[in-house]
Amino acid sequence: MENEVQLFYKDFTRSIQKLSKESPKMIKSFKAFHDQVMKGGVLGEREKELIALGIAVAVHCIPCIRLHTQAAITAGANKEEIIEAASVAVLIAGGLAYTHVPEVMKTLEAMGVV
Repeated sequence: MENEVQLFYKDFTRSIQKLSKESPKMIKSFKAFHDQVMKGGVLGEREKELIALGIAVAVHCIPCIRLHTQAAITAGANKEEIIEAASVAVLIAGGLAYTHVPEVMKTLEAMGVV
């Protein structure tokens, strides 16, 4: 049985595929921008994904939390680094960010990391 995080990934992928047919220029432009910003440079991909995850927690974006948690793992981050990045977001953004840290844990669990 699929959990809510796994269902999110399937639905998100389907939605982006549909949107790419309806608005290919927007999808292509955003993806190019995303790929350019997130590729390794002075900061590596792992560090950029941890930063993005912290921002996602701070701004309470559940889809962003799920996507950047997954991307951070793919980029080589471990569970401890991910939880620490989320903790920094809580320090900066307070209680509202704190209430979104469980989304990080759900995503890690769905990925088999916790």
